[in-house]
Amino acid sequence: MPTPTPDAPVTRPAGPVTLQQVAERAGVSSATASRALHGSSGTRIVGEELRRRVQDAARELRYVSNAPAQALARSTTSVVGVVVHDVADPYFAAIAAGAMGVAREHGLLVMLAATFRDPELELDYLARLRAQRARAVVLAGSGFADREFTRRLAAEVDAYRADGGHVVSVGSHGIACDTVRPANRAGAALAVRHLYDLGHRRFGLVSGPRALTTVRDRLDGARRQLRALGLPLPPGRVVDGGFTRDAARTAARTLLTREPELTALVVLNDVMAAGVLAALRDDLGLRVPDDVSVIGFDDLPFAADLNPPLTTVRLPLADIGAQAMQMILTGPTITPRTVDLNAELVTRTSTGPAAASPGDPSNPKR
Repeated sequence: MPTPTPDAPVTRPAGPVTLQQVAERAGVSSATASRALHGSSGTRIVGEELRRRVQDAARELRYVSNAPAQALARSTTSVVGVVVHDVADPYFAAIAAGAMGVAREHGLLVMLAATFRDPELELDYLARLRAQRARAVVLAGSGFADREFTRRLAAEVDAYRADGGHVVSVGSHGIACDTVRPANRAGAALAVRHLYDLGHRRFGLVSGPRALTTVRDRLDGARRQLRALGLPLPPGRVVDGGFTRDAARTAARTLLTREPELTALVVLNDVMAAGVLAALRDDLGLRVPDDVSVIGFDDLPFAADLNPPLTTVRLPLADIGAQAMQMILTGPTITPRTVDLNAELVTRTSTGPAAASPGDPSNPKR
């Protein structure tokens, strides 16, 4: 059996890639390659190292196990894949709804897939949709700030496009494809400026997972605006709310216990903002906005129904999905296109003038 040479230049066959060629590239037998790629009902299990080696070889050679997928360039289906992080998250539900509305008008079927923020699943879904001859894929979840993952994603997208498919991303994924770009940085700057204009100078920030490019963009926008206003944001004033209500509630409780002088919290999505409001009101006994102002991000449908109603940065979520689907309908171009969508501040009653200083006797809560 030949030994694998993963660092050697990859020469791709002119015709459809066979399982045997994948096996030779990985340095395994055809049977092992088949078990690694397709699974087996028998007792012989392929180890994780071998499985990854075979999958890497298949990806490098652009092998797809479904033979009809080799004809993708000549005959596509009416299916469009929409890959999100979590179908239960209202942010992704709104984007998917916008995409589905346009798809319905043009006779396209949307296949929705959730990765649960697992980058490996995103790669797997993209390969499966290519094998199913899907006409296009919308990558609606945030990108991952990881060079190796980005390299692998770019290779998968290149293979998909080489077979005649079309890929559109929402936000920056670090790959060359059509993109609908929400104003994450500008929106975060709007949030900071709004609170600053209300007199706030002591800011805290509830973030999400730093591995996500959406989080990095929003955090960067907030930091840049604070820096431009001459205000520091020490690391101790930034906590990870995990993009969930419960984690954000815990994070806010920890932050305000450690930094009781804070008067303003910028929260990087509305789901987390709901948890932050609960922590301030129910756990810490603080008044919003009298003691602490809170601003969210996205303007999800429930934001106006929170207690108090949430000031937030509105992104046109349904329009994001609709724009992505419109790009699919017009087809791919030689040079990738970018559509920028603006953010808008929606002012409600969770923000107000800065509270008195902690030592002010007129402010007993602080």
